[in-house]
Amino acid sequence: KKLLNAKVLVAGAGGLGCPALLYLTAAGTGTIGIVDFDVVDISNLQRQILYGVDDIGKSKAETAAKKLNSFNPEIEFRKYDLKLDNQNALKIIADYDLVIDGTDNFQTRYIINDACVLLDKPLVYGAVMRFEGQAGVFNYKDDDNGTKTNYRDLFPNPPDAGSVVNCNEVGVLGVVPGIIGTIQAAEAIKIITGIGDVLCSSVISYNILTNSFFKFAISKSEK
Repeated sequence: KKLLNAKVLVAGAGGLGCPALLYLTAAGTGTIGIVDFDVVDISNLQRQILYGVDDIGKSKAETAAKKLNSFNPEIEFRKYDLKLDNQNALKIIADYDLVIDGTDNFQTRYIINDACVLLDKPLVYGAVMRFEGQAGVFNYKDDDNGTKTNYRDLFPNPPDAGSVVNCNEVGVLGVVPGIIGTIQAAEAIKIITGIGDVLCSSVISYNILTNSFFKFAISKSEK
């Protein structure tokens, strides 16, 4: 019942968003919002598992919703074929219980984070590059110390434009976003249902080459 009544917004229907969307759909999450302004490209297919060659050139938000509806037609899918920005983020996010960030650029990550802080919405973070990935939960109360951390406690300020490469430039092994996106879905399900230890005030890092997981704590920034 908790899953059926839940509303989850997935920002980015790409390498992270696709597996997260699949498992949220399979779990029976009642309302799922999908935000993505991009279209399917042939270079996406090695990691964005909701799409095939027949989908090239089509809207990711529309295509993902159509595919997912065939898996579970009882779910309400809301499609946003647009880019989250300072003008629309608050209005869109306000209608959801939590947000999964599957975006791949710093500008949008900060916009999503700040909107979630203002609206007091949990944010499930994920990031990938080459052979590594990270996942964590922000803006969620840590029962151990009663604090809430957010993305700015990890990275206080955005990097200068062009100073940091992204996975489109350096690549990513396709299974890495599959693993991280699945972890994001798991954390969302834990938050919704109230089970287990939520990955708040910490980030888990995974390296596929060394088959290693590393978990590090995040403390509240003094600024």
